[in-house]
Amino acid sequence: MKTNNAVDAAKLSLLLNELRLPAIKLMWPQFAEQADKEGWPAARFLAAITEHELAERDRRRIERHLAEARLLPGKTLDSFAFEAVPMISKAQVMAITAGDSWLEKGANILCFGPPGGGKSHLASAIGLALIENGWRVLFTRTTDLVQKLQVARSELGLEAAISRLDRFHLLILDDLAYVTKDQAETSVLFELISARYERRSMLITANQPFGEWGKVFPDPAMTLAAVDRLVHHATIFEMNVESYRRREAMERKRGPGRPASYATPANITPD
Repeated sequence: MKTNNAVDAAKLSLLLNELRLPAIKLMWPQFAEQADKEGWPAARFLAAITEHELAERDRRRIERHLAEARLLPGKTLDSFAFEAVPMISKAQVMAITAGDSWLEKGANILCFGPPGGGKSHLASAIGLALIENGWRVLFTRTTDLVQKLQVARSELGLEAAISRLDRFHLLILDDLAYVTKDQAETSVLFELISARYERRSMLITANQPFGEWGKVFPDPAMTLAAVDRLVHHATIFEMNVESYRRREAMERKRGPGRPASYATPANITPD
């Protein structure tokens, strides 16, 4: 009897390989033992192992999408200081991270503000939350992506390169204003914006408001057309606050003796 069970287990392992069910292959003996002890009906056993397989698939998918997204490490919505950026509604941001309505129609998010105000943190945190909700995201410095697209154009592959970016529901372009005012660079950026218009979403961070985008696009007509496409169906966050990095530096400069801003296990003392 034990020999037959071993043969059946080996055959089942092969079958699960063929069906590409690695989680069930790994865990079914444990579930089967529990089912035998507790007298589960067959339907409950089948439901338990398939739910486990689906949960593992979700976990692996999120891991893959996180690896390809290149998000900034440690930047989450939990660690974002909403109280320091009062013009940003936490409730609105949390609604955005569901993603279903605005991503499906290719709407955009535009974040403006001075350096150090938390634009990149917020953008990366939104990207992370969207990935956890099943969407695909790519975070990149605008200059890095523009350079890659320029190479693709020189190799007659710009259209294909832009098409490959379609697999990302959200493309986060960080620091758009650092693109140099060069016809070759700005033209590929404009083609990217045009190609994604009303099809795939973009989240763009920039230090300068639209009125200063003439520093990015050398052609006024191109500037107007790019802004028009980005603003249509867009949510705009104006993050005009003091630099977070400057505030941290000033806190350090004041030295010890200043009360902590937040309670931590280290600075909470018992009564």
